[in-house]
Amino acid sequence: MGWLMIVVSVLIPNIGGIVGGLMTAKSIKNWYNKELKKPEWRPPNWVFGPMWTSLYSTMGYAAYRVWLEYDSPSILIPWQLPWPLKLFALQLLLNWLWTPIFFGLKNITLALLEIILLDVAVVATGWAFYQEDDLAGTLFIPYMLWLTLATALTLAIWKMNPRWRNGVPSKET
Repeated sequence: MGWLMIVVSVLIPNIGGIVGGLMTAKSIKNWYNKELKKPEWRPPNWVFGPMWTSLYSTMGYAAYRVWLEYDSPSILIPWQLPWPLKLFALQLLLNWLWTPIFFGLKNITLALLEIILLDVAVVATGWAFYQEDDLAGTLFIPYMLWLTLATALTLAIWKMNPRWRNGVPSKET
């Protein structure tokens, strides 16, 4: 049962990443790559998939470790989960929401505000996890670092693309 729960814990965060990637592939190709100005220091597009897969996997394993600390509470009753796991669910939801806001709505301002909320939620989750299990909290450090880069990139794109700050610009006549 232990290995199965580890696999499930690692897969759950990746589901949102996979769905987000599939939903936004066209937007990345046609909007992100062609329409937006981006800073020279941004990572190449091919880095994002493997990086997020790695981060989703480690955050899932960290959640598994905290879940064990609380004697394996039922994830089917989310309102009864311990506080660190509720924070985990919140940060995961915020993580999953950023992609459709940025690539779907193309609303860079809303994406910037949302990723700042995500930053706070991830730090809170990492800290709460660390209080329960040192390794679980430590596993959030690479996520925090990558998210810092993602936040800086979102801010830079917001600054460089005023036309796209509030979503798809109206047709110019």
